[in-house]
Amino acid sequence: MKQVRKLPIGIQSFEVIRENDYQYVDKTALIYRLVSTEIPYFLCRPRRFGKSLLLSTFEAYFSGRKELFEGLAIAELETKWEKYPVLHLDLNAEKYDSVDSLNSILSGHLHRWEVLYGKVEVEDTLSRRFAGVIRRAFEKTGKKVVVLIDEYDKPMLSAILDEELSKAYRFL
Repeated sequence: MKQVRKLPIGIQSFEVIRENDYQYVDKTALIYRLVSTEIPYFLCRPRRFGKSLLLSTFEAYFSGRKELFEGLAIAELETKWEKYPVLHLDLNAEKYDSVDSLNSILSGHLHRWEVLYGKVEVEDTLSRRFAGVIRRAFEKTGKKVVVLIDEYDKPMLSAILDEELSKAYRFL
C-alpha cells in the first residue's frame, strides 16, 4: 500500500517540506525558466498563495542546495548549481506600529549581512548600508547578489489607517 505524504499546511519553508517528505507540487521547471532569464522580477500574488514558499525555494536554489531538489524537474534542467550570495529580507516577522520597529528589523537584517560581508563606517543610513552590503557581497564572492524581499508591503499595510506613520514610512 502506498504511503500518503503529509500536507504542508502552514509550512512556508521549502527546506522543511523537502527534508520532512511533505507533499510538494513540483513547479521547479517554471522556477528554472524564471531564474534563467537574469531579469529582475516583482512577483505579486494574492494572499495565502505561496509567495513565501516560492521565495524560500528561490533561496534554496540560489544557495546551491542541490540535494533539496533531487527528484524534481529542476534537477534535470540545472547543470551548474552555483552558489550566490542571498539576501533574504522577510518583513512578516514584526508589528510595524512605529518607525523604530521598521528601522529595527531592517537594521537587524543589515547587521547579519554586514557580519558576513563587512561593514564600512561611513555607510550611516539604511540605504547606504544595504548598497554597501550588496557591493561587498559581490566583491567577496564574484557572484551577482540575489535579493529576496517577502511581505515588502507589510509596514505600509500596518500603517494604512495612520496617516502620519504612513507618511513617515514613505520617506524613510
